[in-house]
Amino acid sequence: MSEETKSRRPQQQPGGGMGGRRGSGEKPKDIKKALGDLVKYVKPWYPAIIIAALAACGGAYLTIIGPDKLSEITNKIMEGLTKSFIPKGMPGHGDIDLKKITSIGLVLISFYAGSAVLSYIQGFIMATVTQRTSKKLRHDISDKINKLPLRYFDSHPYGDTLSRVTNDVDTIGQALNQSVGSLVSALTLFIGSIIMMFKTNVQMSLTAIGTTVIGFGLMMLIMAKSQKFFNAQQNGLGEVNGFVEEVYTGHNMVKVSNADKAKQDEFDEINERLYDSVWKSQFLSGLMMPLMQFVGNFGYAAVSLVGAVLAIDGKISFGVIVAFMVYIRLFTQPLTQIAQAVTSMQSAGAASERIFSFLAEDELEDETGKASTIDNPKGAVAFDNVHFGYNADRVIINDFSAKAEPGQKIAIVGPTGAGKSTMVNLLMRFYDTNSGSITIDGTPIKNITREAVHDQFSMVLQDTWLFEGTVKENLIYNQTGITDAQVIAAAEAVGVDHFINTLPNGYDSLIKDAEELSVGERQLLTIARALLKDAPMLILDEATSSVDTRTEELIQKAMDRLMEGRTSFVIAHRLSTIKNADLILVMKDGDIIESGNHDTLLAADGFYAGLYNSQFESVA
Repeated sequence: MSEETKSRRPQQQPGGGMGGRRGSGEKPKDIKKALGDLVKYVKPWYPAIIIAALAACGGAYLTIIGPDKLSEITNKIMEGLTKSFIPKGMPGHGDIDLKKITSIGLVLISFYAGSAVLSYIQGFIMATVTQRTSKKLRHDISDKINKLPLRYFDSHPYGDTLSRVTNDVDTIGQALNQSVGSLVSALTLFIGSIIMMFKTNVQMSLTAIGTTVIGFGLMMLIMAKSQKFFNAQQNGLGEVNGFVEEVYTGHNMVKVSNADKAKQDEFDEINERLYDSVWKSQFLSGLMMPLMQFVGNFGYAAVSLVGAVLAIDGKISFGVIVAFMVYIRLFTQPLTQIAQAVTSMQSAGAASERIFSFLAEDELEDETGKASTIDNPKGAVAFDNVHFGYNADRVIINDFSAKAEPGQKIAIVGPTGAGKSTMVNLLMRFYDTNSGSITIDGTPIKNITREAVHDQFSMVLQDTWLFEGTVKENLIYNQTGITDAQVIAAAEAVGVDHFINTLPNGYDSLIKDAEELSVGERQLLTIARALLKDAPMLILDEATSSVDTRTEELIQKAMDRLMEGRTSFVIAHRLSTIKNADLILVMKDGDIIESGNHDTLLAADGFYAGLYNSQFESVA
């Protein structure tokens, strides 16, 4: 669109970065609330999650009771070995009871096999829940994007929004998949191990627990310190995406302005902040694994020492020591898993905070009950005492009034910032007026749904938009019932048919990159698209400002064909293109200061005449 429309995009702030970017210095918000929102969000899958949790508990339980059977096997072997050393014929002589050991062994195998099956079930269910949650999150974000007012996108970089759809959703998905099941099974193992250890021997249980207290305390301290870095990490990813989107969509301007070094320095600064937050978060979370491994190994040594002393004193059997060697692993392993799960949930909390804050943004008003169609539209448009400002403290349009009769060509001219494109935004209901009204055929557009308003207009903008698809698909875009004959007729009408036929597959040629086409070719295609829509009203916003004089003549002829029989609103800096307008509105500082046709305004020798003559002189 024109310069004043672009000027409302997020602006550069001192120190680099976009005004809409969320810098890594932003204070963390309520992570508990964010995780609480995530818990509420997965409510439809509670039954599946509960089944997965029960499967995880069942698998953990079978794992816990395994060492008890292992202790029993060990004691049977030791008992058999002791009896075998007694000479035959002497009281107490005997052999190892292989039948009993085999029986216990089969039970132990069944326990571990059952644990494996239950763990698989839990993993399968959580993987399914994770993917469905991620799918729903992406759907809801996409749906939210369609419900947000244009004001939101004018004040937020697109890259940051993209980061929420990709990075943040993936982070939540990974956390759900890797953390929920392991957290449940880890807690079950942890609590069950403590119960079984105390059931087996109190002194060795106290020894095992005592060795982990310090490690657990350090883990909690690390978790508390690292959360802010996980928040900074997610925000930093959004900031990088926002910067890349901003710079590389305007890559040519960066090049021609020789701003490569400045933008590289700015990116390096953002990248350094991201590196710093990621490094600190990963460093602190990375401490948990070696810390818990040390605690586990220290526990092995302590249990072995205490167990040896108790065994020598005859207070425990050798099988108890073997069982405790397994229990200490089952006891410390959950702490490691809990640490990893908490680390993952910290990232998920930061991602949830960003996603749910986005989903909580104010939406467009509910238009239920408003008219969804305009019957027999004629194209009469009236602005009545319109006041508007993008910000409450800065009014751009002051008491604007104008009328357009059906089929008229209305030109809106004026210096940059006068409010020309703002009038188009109001007419299309991209924004609503602060006061005053805009009517179509006598009906206030506030009483009509936005979709109904949009159906009344075709638009041709300075910034052409073509998507990856065939030429025909680009021309028909989002319309039904369009025949090939209509497509060809529209292309012929605007003079782009010859060019299309020079393409390898004609109208079925694939446009992979719109940059393959010239500015004029792209503009002619968008004019043909507007002609196919066949709406009663038309908006042309700086449609010829980016082309040479020869191409401008071709586009002007195409636009003249397009404007036939339609109420047209034309915004143009080149005043030579609107000399045949029925009504020219001259705007300055949000007000209409002059109005009339070209000859009348020139004869008045006012502001319009000055603009026109200055352009004529510059051309001369």
